[in-house]
Amino acid sequence: MKTKCLYINTIGCQMNVYDSEQIAKILTPLGYKMNSSIEFADLIIVNTCAIREKAEQKVFSFLGRIAGLKRKKPGLIIGVGGCVAQQEGERILERMPHVDLIFGTHAICRLPYLIQKIEAERCSIVDVEMSEIIEEFESVIESPLDRTDPKATSFVTIMRGCDNFCTYCVVPHVRGRETSRLPESIVKEVKGLVKSGVREVTLLGQNVNSYGKKEKLTSFPQLLALVNEIDGLFRIRFTTSHPKDLSDDLISAFNDLDKLCNHIHLPVQSGSNRILKRMNRKYTRELYLEKIEKLRNNCPGIAITSDIIVGFPGETIVDFEETLDLIKQVEFDGIFAFKYSDRPNAPAARFTDKITEQENKERLQILLDLQEYFTTKKNSELVGSNELILVEGLSKKKVDSDTQRKCQYIQWSGRTATNKVVNFIQLEDTIPRDKILKGKIVNVKIEKAYSHSLWGKPVQMEATLFASEGEQSYAA
Repeated sequence: MKTKCLYINTIGCQMNVYDSEQIAKILTPLGYKMNSSIEFADLIIVNTCAIREKAEQKVFSFLGRIAGLKRKKPGLIIGVGGCVAQQEGERILERMPHVDLIFGTHAICRLPYLIQKIEAERCSIVDVEMSEIIEEFESVIESPLDRTDPKATSFVTIMRGCDNFCTYCVVPHVRGRETSRLPESIVKEVKGLVKSGVREVTLLGQNVNSYGKKEKLTSFPQLLALVNEIDGLFRIRFTTSHPKDLSDDLISAFNDLDKLCNHIHLPVQSGSNRILKRMNRKYTRELYLEKIEKLRNNCPGIAITSDIIVGFPGETIVDFEETLDLIKQVEFDGIFAFKYSDRPNAPAARFTDKITEQENKERLQILLDLQEYFTTKKNSELVGSNELILVEGLSKKKVDSDTQRKCQYIQWSGRTATNKVVNFIQLEDTIPRDKILKGKIVNVKIEKAYSHSLWGKPVQMEATLFASEGEQSYAA
């Protein structure tokens, strides 16, 4: 079978990153192989995000840029998948007639049939039916993607869709209602990833806290316990948690499960009870702060990050100041903050009391400046400490010009258990050049703190054995 080049442009969340890997796997039997060069592509797929207007704009900008490529290569197939495809459907073809395929969030398992039909008939297809054969998709998911450059970390989607219907959010409309995968399928997938070299997994869902409830499967804390038992896996993370469903059992898991990283992403969205009610978040500011207190009492030192929307319709200065006050109370390790934007089908798009763009911009900057103070403060507190870093990849090579012998060193990047990015160097005369690889645990002394990362050097090294797997790590 002739090998054909596949180029995927992934826009948006971690779930889209995961879906893009499944797309690459499901198209392998048709002869498609991932390629990083768009010029050589026989099939281009853009996996889209509709959560914010800016992400949607990126999609159409990219599609516009590759129109010329389609004119040069008439046989090139261009496909649009993900949330924008589900939301816009045939309207994409009206704006971008050079696109061949529109496939929605539930159509990934139908891709081989759709691509073969386009190859044979040179037709345009729109498939946004919100149904899929779970069994067929699971058979693809459970086998890891073959890679020339294996990853140390990976995402694993454990559930799809959402039942919360926050008034600003389009997710239930483009990804459907909440459904959970079987725990045994998830465990099988993680084991396959570990066998391929993955040492850290992040379990994904719109609201992982409600995993399994509708289907009466194991609870999310029970699923974490199952994954925690997998030999060769070093670390477990998860996202996203809805505050209203954060249970005491899950809070206890941070203390009970040795592989669960002491970091939680807990989106608050607003510090105002009035705005939280308008957002249909189903919790109060007081309940959120109570959950934060429980987390910190159970797991001292836990890192807490959050999402915040500024300028939600009807947000007054008093509401905004309540959000700022909540940031001061919690002292988040980091936040993702966004200006509100109307999304199709979301109820808030019909609210009339919108905040001006200029006011939104000013509020966002005030909030970001405040949070940067706390992020820098927390990072600075780590200077002088030794942190265990899971090496995720090579950063860049340098030559140290401050020494007469021009000692060569390599710069690596990884994260702490609290999800802080650490860049560090491997000196040629400190550790053998072939002894630090992706997936290893390295003990790094933090020497500098920046607003969004840390920098350090490995402490005096000696080889040790990691857990029961005999994986080599490096510690003082």
